[in-house]
Amino acid sequence: MTLVTLHLEYDEIGEVGVQHLAAALRHNTTLTTLDLLSTKIGDVGTQHLADALRYNTTLTALNLWGNGIGDVGVQHLADGLKHNTTLTTLCLEFNYIGDVGAQHLADGLRYNTTLTTLDLANNRIGDVEAQHLANALRYNTVTVSLYLSMSCVH
Repeated sequence: MTLVTLHLEYDEIGEVGVQHLAAALRHNTTLTTLDLLSTKIGDVGTQHLADALRYNTTLTALNLWGNGIGDVGVQHLADGLKHNTTLTTLCLEFNYIGDVGAQHLADGLRYNTTLTTLDLANNRIGDVEAQHLANALRYNTVTVSLYLSMSCVH
């Protein structure tokens, strides 16, 4: 039996748990979907995942909904996206991503050509940074579905 989907919703694995998970992801060749909805990984845990994304070649969907990820965590994630060639779906809904984090994501999206769905709903992204994201997508040759509902965009 091969594990291709891992759901850890609400398990509160935190920074330490996700550090171990990220170490395994670096070398994993079967997992395609990782659901970490509300697992309290925060910015530090996101950094561990971002480092793993640089090396992982099978993960296509990552759900980080409601994990207390702020601008620092999303900066690491954006750096990981620059090097990742397989992730197609990324959910960052209900985190604490603000304008600075949106700018980091925009920078990462300029180099990523595989992400097709990015969910940023219910964050703290304003009009100007939403425009930066839109501008970054001009460089990205892939069609991207961008969700910004309930953010601060007017």
